[in-house]
Amino acid sequence: MIPHIIDIEASGFGSTSYPIEIGIILNSGETYCSLIKPASDWTHWTLEAEKAHKISRKLLQNKGKIVQEVATELNEFMRKQTVYSDGWAVDKPWLIELFSAAKIPLSFSISPLEFILNEYQMENWHNTKDKVIQELKLPRHRASSDALIIQETYKRTLGAHS
Repeated sequence: MIPHIIDIEASGFGSTSYPIEIGIILNSGETYCSLIKPASDWTHWTLEAEKAHKISRKLLQNKGKIVQEVATELNEFMRKQTVYSDGWAVDKPWLIELFSAAKIPLSFSISPLEFILNEYQMENWHNTKDKVIQELKLPRHRASSDALIIQETYKRTLGAHS
């Protein structure tokens, strides 16, 4: 079974950073992606993150959805399923930060992708991912593109071992 994948882009790294974009791709190929308008107390911002994601605070203010809307849409989209992250150690706290700011309970699970990778996949992950990135030519460090790259890498490493 191909897993659902989530990727979250943030305002920077560290305890005061917050989510600015969330992308999910389900095993059916259906996708969700949204920019997030920062909550009023979310002030941390790094230029390094802005350059990497090509997302400015102004863009988030103008095009981002409020945290309550994003949290509600995510719960509806995920339908109490599990989504996997290759950056769980940072993605889970950012997801918790989003739902906490929205004051909405998180109704789906997020787990580390490593929990479902076999040994062959782990050994071949980086080389395969590099090939996927070259072939797909998607913008990097954007949530939906990165989620697709991760899911495609999973598929290719799984298929190669079968």
